[in-house]
Amino acid sequence: MGLKALVLTGYGINCENESKYAIEKSGGAADILHVNKLLDDPKLLETYNMLFIPGGFSFGDDLGSGKVFGNKMKFRLREPLDSFVKSGKLILGICNGFQVMVKMGLLPEPDFAQKVSLISNDSGHFEDRWVILKGNAASPCIFTKGIEAMLVPVRHGEGKFVAANDDVLKQLKERNQIVFQYIDERGSLAGYPHNPNGSVENIAGICDSSGRVFGMMPHPEAFNIPENCPYWVRGNVKEALGLRVFKNAVQHAQEKGF
Repeated sequence: MGLKALVLTGYGINCENESKYAIEKSGGAADILHVNKLLDDPKLLETYNMLFIPGGFSFGDDLGSGKVFGNKMKFRLREPLDSFVKSGKLILGICNGFQVMVKMGLLPEPDFAQKVSLISNDSGHFEDRWVILKGNAASPCIFTKGIEAMLVPVRHGEGKFVAANDDVLKQLKERNQIVFQYIDERGSLAGYPHNPNGSVENIAGICDSSGRVFGMMPHPEAFNIPENCPYWVRGNVKEALGLRVFKNAVQHAQEKGF
């Protein structure tokens, strides 16, 4: 069986169509479903091997980005989500989806206890620009295998990654769960504007210890054709780098046969 993803939408999620497009262009299949339909019939989740929570502004970021959407899922879908993860399937959250995942406790481990958060950017305003990410070759993350660096856009107002305490951050480092970090053109960790939000340790994305649950703030699904990148006019952008994230998921599903 190949990759079959359930892409959630509703209540301000607005990246579902380009998310579906990125998955399908990478060789997978995807259906878009309003979250209410999943809440009403959780068994729908069983027919998919990847759950994707896209970006947007769910519930207008009231009470903090991703909090309301996350609570809906946590208190209505906890058991189905727990079974989904334990069966070896994939969960991906991008931007608002990443915020939802950390608020409901799917990351850094899917134990439904919040240990990290994504808060207001240090700049105090919405950041919309392309950034460079450094991949962690030692990470177990299946979505980022072979990705040394990536150019992708960010578009968020609450993207600063913080941990509840030093122990949480230490564990993320020791287990190589820090998947992506913001860097400058020289490949070094750097401050604003290279780190667009002030994230601790320049963290742009993390995974769980299995590598199958992954969230990131930048938008790889938005880099789905070379011409989406503003630098393509220079003639040195030959590949839609964002699709590598989804191609890895497709390959994983094919190899595992789930």
